[in-house]
Amino acid sequence: MATKTTIQAVKGTRDYYPEAMAFRNWLYGQVRSISERFGYQEWEAPMLERQELYAAKSGEELVKENFVLKDRGGDDLALRPELTPSLARMIAQRQDSLNLPVRWFSYGPFWRYERPQRGRTREFFQWNIDLIGSDSPNADGEIISIAAMFLRNVGLSAGEVAIHINSRQLMDQKLTEIGVAADRRLDAFRLIDHRDKMQPAAWDAWAVELGLSAPQLASLKALLDSTELWRESDELCQVFAIAQAFGVADYLRYDAGIVRGLDYYTGPVFEGYDRARQFRAILGGGRYDNLVAAVGGDRIPATGFAMGDMVIEVLLDHFGKRPNLPASPTHVLVTLFGQEFFTPTLALAARLRQAGINAEQVLEPEKLGKQIRYADRKGIPYALILGPDELAAGQVVIKTLATGEQVTCSEEEAIQRLKA
Repeated sequence: MATKTTIQAVKGTRDYYPEAMAFRNWLYGQVRSISERFGYQEWEAPMLERQELYAAKSGEELVKENFVLKDRGGDDLALRPELTPSLARMIAQRQDSLNLPVRWFSYGPFWRYERPQRGRTREFFQWNIDLIGSDSPNADGEIISIAAMFLRNVGLSAGEVAIHINSRQLMDQKLTEIGVAADRRLDAFRLIDHRDKMQPAAWDAWAVELGLSAPQLASLKALLDSTELWRESDELCQVFAIAQAFGVADYLRYDAGIVRGLDYYTGPVFEGYDRARQFRAILGGGRYDNLVAAVGGDRIPATGFAMGDMVIEVLLDHFGKRPNLPASPTHVLVTLFGQEFFTPTLALAARLRQAGINAEQVLEPEKLGKQIRYADRKGIPYALILGPDELAAGQVVIKTLATGEQVTCSEEEAIQRLKA
């Protein structure tokens, strides 16, 4: 007899069994809570966009990772690898009617064709939050403080994680001072962005290939090693001051090596990491004042960040901060004493639901002990028992599964106890 082969999930995707879905929903709840607390509205964009939107706006490295397909008309489409280009497109389409500044957030699925590894899959969920219409560093301070508050709210302390912050504008100024030509500036930013990803000798060799002289390379290294350079930037000083006012300045760390790989950043940029830098970036973002204009709209200043769902989960596990979440939404199991009791237990379960109590009903009679074990394994906290004595007296038994305690009471009292 041939052995059946189970069809496997697509490489780089995840199956969300109830316990995994419980975490996903919890994380979305945390995202939604902090976003709405600051007045951000939820929005969404299509899962498919034209490939040209990313080819022109996201840089060559990201475009290579796109899942691309042709529609029947021959157009190249991509499963969205990120959301900011879609955001810019949608803002440009309604720029004359929007009430600026716009505060928007989204949480949804994305796809990138890359090698799956710890903290990274090909399909992932991501939080995007953006403030569009303000060129003040106060907007950057708000966005970065939201990121810090989120980390604090999910239980990660400033001793465990940090938001590394820099300014593309500041670095542009410093690169000019050391003599890096304007037409080599993007190459220099890519060089800086890869410093922690390469061996020192290979990085130095790449710098020479890009045309940096020995004195320029030495000056660049001195810049990247500075911890006080941010004090020369008025915008960064304001960002730190806002974080201080919000009580999250201890989460911020100046890092001259943070420039972000994408070409569209124009001002403050930042990335979140665990303090020991054992894992990938938790989140990243910055100011992108020219992107709306690049997709056909007017120049509208903007700032924001994105956070994937995987690294934050890895860190919560690493630091022992993962919340203890019930996989089942059921609050009470209505047991079935025998087939002749099906109709009254059905009515009892219906009244519980009408009272706002999540109730699951046993559909076929089995030994009561087996029904209780089922509820216990599923994490259901209570069981209701309606036997012949209880039915005759107009009562029910509430069994607390964690302690084994039982209380006999009226149906109305049972409802009030379960709602408490």
